[in-house]
Amino acid sequence: MKTDVQLQQDVIAQLKWDPSITDTQIGVSVANGVVTLNGHVASFAEKWEAEKIVQRVSGVKALAVEIQVDLPSSSKRTDADIARSVENVLEWSSHVFNGHIKVMVENGWVTLTGEVMWEYQRRTAAHLIRYLRGVMGVINQVSVKYQASSNTIKSDIEAAIKRQAKLDEEAIKVEVNGSEVTLSGKVHSYFERNYMANSAWSAPGVQKVVNNLIVSY
Repeated sequence: MKTDVQLQQDVIAQLKWDPSITDTQIGVSVANGVVTLNGHVASFAEKWEAEKIVQRVSGVKALAVEIQVDLPSSSKRTDADIARSVENVLEWSSHVFNGHIKVMVENGWVTLTGEVMWEYQRRTAAHLIRYLRGVMGVINQVSVKYQASSNTIKSDIEAAIKRQAKLDEEAIKVEVNGSEVTLSGKVHSYFERNYMANSAWSAPGVQKVVNNLIVSY
């Protein structure tokens, strides 16, 4: 098991290694395997990339993000301009139907509401917006309206777990109450923990995932 000092060094090294991070003003602190990122970046996209990079580092048990987005003057846009860009991106995407998603922008923060048929559409909408110039953050309140039985949801998720050769399905418990899924048990990394949650979200009919998986090394 890595010490906190070793984990801190690995996270810093990984942030420097990845070409998607160009801003070096990100501080890293570690306590009992919990990594905290702070500092400033020049875009919301870079903040999002930093989160994903750290999740892939072995030894990370949990992640707290206290990074502030400090847009340069060349990237600042009015809320009206950002709203138009968001609507255009959603309309152009083959995965998201713009007519079912409503957009509100306030101080650079984009809030999405409405309904879609599948969770991947909900995630795609937020993903496309994160990389638009001027966006300070994204609040995704889009809901999934597809309906499925609890038994169907449970069997779909358990089948997905079994297909992952690196995961021990016996160590992961899936409970379904209506459209809400609760995952419990143990995984080997923080990345695996998030991967399992994403797998649960991929099952048709899921509207909420409670991730109680514990990272155990």
